[in-house]
Amino acid sequence: MKDDQIIKLLKVVMAVGILLLLTGIYLHMYEPRIEAMGVTGILISSGCVAFGMILSLPTKMFITFLLVKREADMAKQKNKRLQ
Repeated sequence: MKDDQIIKLLKVVMAVGILLLLTGIYLHMYEPRIEAMGVTGILISSGCVAFGMILSLPTKMFITFLLVKREADMAKQKNKRLQ
């Protein structure tokens, strides 16, 4: 896969992770059926939050590393032009 395709895939995974985070927060705070379920409801909402965090954090780090690499490459090119 090319870097552009990987970045698009990681952005989709990150978006799914953020949606799971928001879903878990919504279920925990505003859904009365989840509250009525007791411990099972807490496990469901916390599971959504946990999987959302798992999906969103590593992709952000990878995209950050790609951006840092891109900036370093641009700085090298700029230095070559100045010399």
